[in-house]
Amino acid sequence: MRTALISGLFSVLALAPSLALATTIDASLVPDGTYVVKVEKVQDNKHATVLMDNGVETTLTAIGGADFSKLKENVRVKVSVIKGKVPVFAIQ
Repeated sequence: MRTALISGLFSVLALAPSLALATTIDASLVPDGTYVVKVEKVQDNKHATVLMDNGVETTLTAIGGADFSKLKENVRVKVSVIKGKVPVFAIQ
């Protein structure tokens, strides 16, 4: 019984890092507002995957004059989100 408990605890601890991964959601589900996010990946000049402070990961779409090609990974950015789109942002 003790061995089973120890091996079960070991299994849970081994899986813990994979369980802590960010939850990915559609950008249209992000409420309109201004957020400070961390850039995970820049896909092209109009799409960037970001990690929000609450642990949610999403891919944002730039519209208008916004251009994500200036961003680098691990940079903190203040973005305004309107209906899942980013019209403006500022590098922190």
